[in-house]
Amino acid sequence: MFLHSVNLGNLAFYVLMVFMATLGLWDVFFGFEENKCSMSYMFEYPEYQKIELPKKLAKRYPAYELYLYGEGSYAEEHKILPLTGIPVLFLPGNAGSYKQVRSIGSIALRKAEDIDFKYHFDFFSVNFNEELVALYGGSLQKQTKFVHECIKTILKLYKGQEFAPKSVTIIGHSMGGLVARALLTLKNFKQDLINLLVTQATPHIAPVMPLDRFITDFYMTVNNYWILNARDINLTTLSVAGGFRDYQVRSGLTFLPKLSHHTSALSVVSSAVPKTWVSTDHLSIVWCKQLQLTTVRAFFDLIDADTKQITENSKKKLSVLTHHFIRHPSKHFEENPAIISDLTGTSMWVPVKVSKWTYVAYNESDKIYFTFPLANHRKIYTHVYCQSTMLDTNSWIFGCINSTSMCRQGVDLSWKAELLPTIKSLTLRLQDYPSLSHLVVYVPSIHGIKFVVDCEFFKKEKRSIQLPVTHLFSFGLSSRKVVLNTSGLYYNIELLNFGQIYQAFKINVVSKCSAVKEEITSIYKLHIPWSYEDSLTIAQAPSNTEISLKLHIAQPENDSHVALLKMYTSSDCRYEVTVKTSFSQILGQVIA
Repeated sequence: MFLHSVNLGNLAFYVLMVFMATLGLWDVFFGFEENKCSMSYMFEYPEYQKIELPKKLAKRYPAYELYLYGEGSYAEEHKILPLTGIPVLFLPGNAGSYKQVRSIGSIALRKAEDIDFKYHFDFFSVNFNEELVALYGGSLQKQTKFVHECIKTILKLYKGQEFAPKSVTIIGHSMGGLVARALLTLKNFKQDLINLLVTQATPHIAPVMPLDRFITDFYMTVNNYWILNARDINLTTLSVAGGFRDYQVRSGLTFLPKLSHHTSALSVVSSAVPKTWVSTDHLSIVWCKQLQLTTVRAFFDLIDADTKQITENSKKKLSVLTHHFIRHPSKHFEENPAIISDLTGTSMWVPVKVSKWTYVAYNESDKIYFTFPLANHRKIYTHVYCQSTMLDTNSWIFGCINSTSMCRQGVDLSWKAELLPTIKSLTLRLQDYPSLSHLVVYVPSIHGIKFVVDCEFFKKEKRSIQLPVTHLFSFGLSSRKVVLNTSGLYYNIELLNFGQIYQAFKINVVSKCSAVKEEITSIYKLHIPWSYEDSLTIAQAPSNTEISLKLHIAQPENDSHVALLKMYTSSDCRYEVTVKTSFSQILGQVIA
């Protein structure tokens, strides 16, 4: 009888373990947002021109090949070498195809056409014969040496040209990104041969599956070299992760160790990238139109007008990548933007003395400058927030110094704004700008376009609400809630006690609105201050919106920041925010 009860107990335990593992696996493979990436299409038939390699090289690497991507007339013109553009080399990953270069190659070609080929990129791709290097690492060193030879071969194709490149840009997908980093470990490799490295869903920290010693030894060699030689490595590197849709490579593995770089590396999750704002799976990261458009825009902004190649200025490289991949102010990139702008011309100057203001612009015949005197507002409020639904790239908000009702010159604050999917917004702490006498919002003369501009002054303590997350072992049976009863446009919900990988929650935002005829859009942004892994949710109010709350990177021990739910709301609505533990997502986090 005792043995029978013991066996039943063991059986119940095993059943429970299997159930929990199944629940966790389901969350890993299916518990993420739908694929919101737009497909990138070719406008003309893609062609892959095989580049002839030296006989000794072809004999040494019989399974590998080098290709040049092209379409239509561009492909025909470049069958006759030498080339005249800017070389980019694409490295596929585990079982990857050299043809994956076509998405970014086609988008870059269209961009070059738009500027009449003032600049253009030549996209090369390596055929690694779709080797399974994530399962067997014996080929990784061979791939690295072949890529080195490819770089030298590519640069020879530009020999004799007026603006011949001295280096190449590398895009590495998955294990291709690790192979690119391994180039620096070769004894005879010159770091100057690479001007920029972009990796997509590359597991930099450790292999996903360390199945053999070749993989683990390769990782150890690469990462140790980058750590020990950090001061000598000046290679600007951008690592882009796919987010929770990529269950093959967890995004936490893609973040470059901060010790290996100081100011020359960025690591970001695709959901946080401005104008992308979506999570990608392991394959869609190479064809996701939103992400490839962002990458191509950055590439063109990196061009030096004098050399017609990628700039050698490390500071500019990081500035361009930050502009496009970290924080976009809804302005075209400028290396040295004008801080002072002239506010002249035939315009109306309208003073605004209220603390909360809305203006609906439609078919404006005159330019209008709305001026907000700051002296009285500083006595009552700590911050000012403005937003506009006009998503053009013109300057729209300024600060005036020692002005009465109008000013001839203003400090262009538009560079401090942030682009979101449906608005551009700016939040200023008033004490940071003691010399400003007025805030100026500019409304241009437009025809046939309707947009809304809002501004409000507020006290920080009224808009920053603390919401402690529920305990890990509450199993979703309890919850915590805050109610936003005021009619503000912007709130910060501070998510206390949230900073570990094994934590996972569901946030529910309920919006209740007064009688409104038009749709109201709310934006909820989960902001993780210690890593670039933010995510956005757009909701039409009134609505009941559920948001997953989990991390790719745990909060560092010496970091005191708090994770935030930034809410861009409507003054016509009231919001309730509820958080509770998600047990299935916790299991998914543990298994992943």
